[in-house]
Amino acid sequence: MNGKTMREPCPCGNGKPYMDCCGRWHAGAAAPSPEALMRSRYTAFALGLEAYLLATWHPSTRPATLDLAVSPQARWIGLQILAAPAAEGVSGEVSFVARCRIGGRAERLQECSRFVREEGRWYYLDGDVV
Repeated sequence: MNGKTMREPCPCGNGKPYMDCCGRWHAGAAAPSPEALMRSRYTAFALGLEAYLLATWHPSTRPATLDLAVSPQARWIGLQILAAPAAEGVSGEVSFVARCRIGGRAERLQECSRFVREEGRWYYLDGDVV
């Protein structure tokens, strides 16, 4: 990413510059909550950060590979958090709607994602698509 992009608003939509938001987690800091991890994963999809997505996916459910470059590529255009209750202990949930365009066609993904915390880090476990 170039310096200009790092100061632009974060793709997750919270209004902060990328490096003050999801960029911190992409650089290696541990996301402090399931919502922060969810936002950083959305941003990683938008930026094509496959290594980050795999690293933040719990090993018990993580796929062996991702191929975000497969054609036609999704162009992520918006994230709306519907619910992100405070995590309880080592588990949490985030409900969201993510919008994208694939080959010019608008798509919408609504999911309730589950997260677990291990050794001070949150991981995406799985989710139910609504």
